[in-house]
Amino acid sequence: MAAAAVTGEASRPQWAPPDHCKAQAAAGLGDGEDAPVRPLCKPRGICSRAYFLVLMVFVHLYLGNVLALLLFVHYSNGDESSDPGPQHRAQGPGPEPTLGPLTRLEGIKVGHERKVQLVTDRDHFIRTLSLKPLLFEIPGFLTDDECRLIIHLAQMKGLQRSQILPTEEYEEAMSTMQVSQLDLFQLLDQNRDGHLQLREVLAQTRLGNGWWMTPESIQEMYTAIKADPDGDGVLSLQEFSNMDLRDFHKYMRSHKAESSELVRNSHHTWLYQGEGAHHIMRAIRQRVLRLTRLSPEIVELSEPLQVVRYGEGGHYHAHVDSGPVYPETICSHTKLVANESVPFETSCRYMTVLFYLNNVTGGGETVFPVADNRTYDEMSLIQDDVDLRDTRRHCDKGNLRVKPRQGTAVFWYNYLPDGQGWVGDVDDYSLHGGCLVTRGTKWIANNWINVDPSRARQALFQQEMARLAREGGADSQPEWALDRAYRDARVEL
Repeated sequence: MAAAAVTGEASRPQWAPPDHCKAQAAAGLGDGEDAPVRPLCKPRGICSRAYFLVLMVFVHLYLGNVLALLLFVHYSNGDESSDPGPQHRAQGPGPEPTLGPLTRLEGIKVGHERKVQLVTDRDHFIRTLSLKPLLFEIPGFLTDDECRLIIHLAQMKGLQRSQILPTEEYEEAMSTMQVSQLDLFQLLDQNRDGHLQLREVLAQTRLGNGWWMTPESIQEMYTAIKADPDGDGVLSLQEFSNMDLRDFHKYMRSHKAESSELVRNSHHTWLYQGEGAHHIMRAIRQRVLRLTRLSPEIVELSEPLQVVRYGEGGHYHAHVDSGPVYPETICSHTKLVANESVPFETSCRYMTVLFYLNNVTGGGETVFPVADNRTYDEMSLIQDDVDLRDTRRHCDKGNLRVKPRQGTAVFWYNYLPDGQGWVGDVDDYSLHGGCLVTRGTKWIANNWINVDPSRARQALFQQEMARLAREGGADSQPEWALDRAYRDARVEL
């Protein structure tokens, strides 16, 4: 899945504030919430060691930074009397800001339609596409002229390649760190049979760290590093223990990736929608505000509009837009006020609003592989030779596909409710991807609505942003607000 512990540059805009702390120790979020929090791990030495070393090893060896977060789950099913972490520790003096419940539309049933007025001169109709995830479609949300303007502004600003491959920065850390191969093996061995099948490795590598792993690419790697002497695609504990993990790095460095081998093959940019933006960009944000029925503070403080171009052959393998809700993670948008040392940063996107900016000649559907499945089992995503997450090969096997139609918007919730009007766990059914564009070009835009799973921290963030706006005036606008230069642009559409 896309929600990795440390998000890549392509997954969030560059306006996020710079890091002010480094991962040094396992720490909770320290927000004073009353909701129970699972302990980080049992009080055993392996947790702090493997937890962080797996991150260092696997993030940069393309085996998926999600493995590090899985260690939290792996070691947190025991002693409930363990220290619950800073979330339950005493807070400083002074009242904490509070927020009301989040609005969440009801799906009613698949196919249900309701009429809404989002602009003064026309009605829109919201149609329920699925209940798991809670997914809706709105034809004609944008006009053709608005779609063309967004594309034009994105081209004026310039688009960059979405897929950022790993660098060699970890080599020095790797030279001083060691991690038990047994720990890694046990983490990957989901069925605990003492052997690593290809689908077990695939299920945990997910998106890797830029490379999309397939059964063929893994077997090719095994052969190159002589990890699988009998060539059956299954690694025993002994075979796994005999490997030098650095061989993965050496192999990947020698392997030139084609665009078709990446998790994502597209180009993107970000367009500012705040005060001073182009009046059409402001109008679209206000329309999203009316659609979501969320508070203006939440919507206005969310990410800018991401515009994405997929050329012929473009794709984005199935992923989720938000990171997992663990005490070890912190949201990119609220880390400025977090004041905590936590090892992982992730995107916290309560909702995704996706706009189709053109009609695609061939392919390019948005697929939801497990929409409205009775149950969700990650291992079942890979059966025999079919990987439902692979949008280049198996989009036709997904449960739900949405065809791109110019001006149509689809939106869904990336989190389940927590029963108290706030954010619960990530909705696994929100797994989605961009199918292979077989002919022409596909243009889309994303409005992500950011909400921190910590209600108190989201409130503190909004309070702090309001203070900065009051005190800083126009000079407090962040660097990404330079898109205001386009506010008076007049283009022939």
